[in-house]
Amino acid sequence: MPRRYDPDRRQRIIDAAIRVVAGRGIAGLSHRAVAAEADVPLGSTTYHFASLDDLLIAALRQVNGEWLAGIEAWVRGVDPDVPLADELTRLVEESLGGDRSRVELEYELYLAALRHEAVRPLAADCLDTMAELLRRRTGDAGTARALVGLIDGLMLQHLLTGREFDRAEVRDAVARMIG
Repeated sequence: MPRRYDPDRRQRIIDAAIRVVAGRGIAGLSHRAVAAEADVPLGSTTYHFASLDDLLIAALRQVNGEWLAGIEAWVRGVDPDVPLADELTRLVEESLGGDRSRVELEYELYLAALRHEAVRPLAADCLDTMAELLRRRTGDAGTARALVGLIDGLMLQHLLTGREFDRAEVRDAVARMIG
């Protein structure tokens, strides 16, 4: 039987890996699960991604790219006449608003770097890029990096506890960090 020409197969596998992680977590990621989700032969996943770390890296690279594109759009849309604390509070609120499954997926992949050393450079690059984007607004690299840590912490706390978003609490924390 001749091979079927399928130029989008690699991308479909990456998209399937993202859906698998979103639905089952990192522990549910396997070549078999991804092949089933992508509706491709198992050999296709191992052909394109020799290891699960390779697949995880591709998934994280795509999710990070989407997340950072959103942050870049946010930075471009920041009103210079509005206090930065208000704008950052809006960013956190919009990220956590409504369906949290996307932000949960982002953190699932981001935190995979704790157990998957090959993924760490991508997670670190995402943090560095976000800090650089915030530095453009704060003018200070140290403050920008501290804000990235604060935002991550606030978002993780909200995701883990399921608490309702408290705009005043988040704004107060961000304002204290900014000074």
